[in-house]
Amino acid sequence: MAEGMEEASIQEGQFGHTSRRIRLQTLIRLRWLAVAGQTLTVLIIWMLLDFSIPIVQAAILIGALAVANLILSSWFPATHRLGPKSALALLCFDLLQMGALLFITGGLSNPFAPLICVPVIIAFASQPLHHSLILLIFALLCTTALTFSPYPVPWYEGEHLIIQPIMQLGVWFAIASMMVFAAFYAYRVSHEASLLADALVATEMILEREKHLGQLDGLAAAAAHELGTPLATITVVAKEMQRELGHDERFSEDLQLLRSQSERCRDILRRLTSLPAEGEEHLRRLPLSSMMEEVIAPHRQFDIDIALVQKSDGKPEPVGVRNAGILYGLGNLIENAVDYAKSQVTISAEYDDQRVSIMIEDDGPGYSADILSRIGEPYMTSRTRERSEHAGGLGLGLFIAKTLLERSGASIRFSNRDDGKVGARIRIEWPRSIMDRTI
Repeated sequence: MAEGMEEASIQEGQFGHTSRRIRLQTLIRLRWLAVAGQTLTVLIIWMLLDFSIPIVQAAILIGALAVANLILSSWFPATHRLGPKSALALLCFDLLQMGALLFITGGLSNPFAPLICVPVIIAFASQPLHHSLILLIFALLCTTALTFSPYPVPWYEGEHLIIQPIMQLGVWFAIASMMVFAAFYAYRVSHEASLLADALVATEMILEREKHLGQLDGLAAAAAHELGTPLATITVVAKEMQRELGHDERFSEDLQLLRSQSERCRDILRRLTSLPAEGEEHLRRLPLSSMMEEVIAPHRQFDIDIALVQKSDGKPEPVGVRNAGILYGLGNLIENAVDYAKSQVTISAEYDDQRVSIMIEDDGPGYSADILSRIGEPYMTSRTRERSEHAGGLGLGLFIAKTLLERSGASIRFSNRDDGKVGARIRIEWPRSIMDRTI
């Protein structure tokens, strides 16, 4: 199926969002922020609060981060994007620098110890999962090492802030759990945003393709008009050459072929020129019944019976301008219903003065409860956990269809049939005023 091919191509990384490469300049700016924050904190503790602190070691560690930033800024352009391994190496360096600074200032007793989670969150928000897991394990090891710090937390002279071992253990568990939770949350949000971005790019590609197909007739007419003049010149020259050289056996056959082919080209261009005149109104304006037949027609070739029921209550039929997004969206939903149906798909079109609604019902397995709450998410691949072998996809194609229909002003509701029959039901509804101008 076309939907399956589109989904596969996206999953293979056709679009750049799936590469998850972080820009070096972004990481450099975050590191400068870390340098400024660490420097300010150390100066406040050492000068303002007058706490005892290993200032030389702290200055060396902060300076190392600043020097690394300067080297990266001079070696690479601002637009450089880091590969997963390079990003992992830099984040490991940041984690090691932060861990070392915490180690010499009290370890887990330091109130700034939770900041060790920051590189891990950055990794899970921007890097592939397996690289991020490596950094998470390294961060947990660094956190564990902080529990064995022999350095006291900076405090008033003559006083020692004693942290009991059970408290140290509690802080370790708090930091570890926060690290894992924040990492998982950052990864899920980033991953879903990447999927959504990829799917929206695919949606734009579908719209562009449909728009391109809609413009072919106009392009054909323009091409026919432009080619008409040079072809007429060729025909006239061919006639003159046949009059002069037609009795010469060396040229007569070629000249006859030239004239016949030029006449054939003129016939083709004549037909191309007549296409807009013959079909312009049909292409521009489309009644609801014609739209439904056009959408259903490609799916009647299967063994599934498709019944179209139209209810009007005597109201005039909506007639509007052809909309490629609506045609594609409805076509995809009908294709999905045909894929899952056992024998029949029923499509009901109903309209009055206020609204236009289309309901698509099939006699397939319907939606499982857990899938129904997630329907329309990109890359969800089945209606039920146990996917039948003949069933079509329910992922990117459905997301594109839903997005296109909602862009046209429609509201979409997915449910299971409640009329005593088993199967799925999709209800699409537009305000009548929108449908009249967007069909």
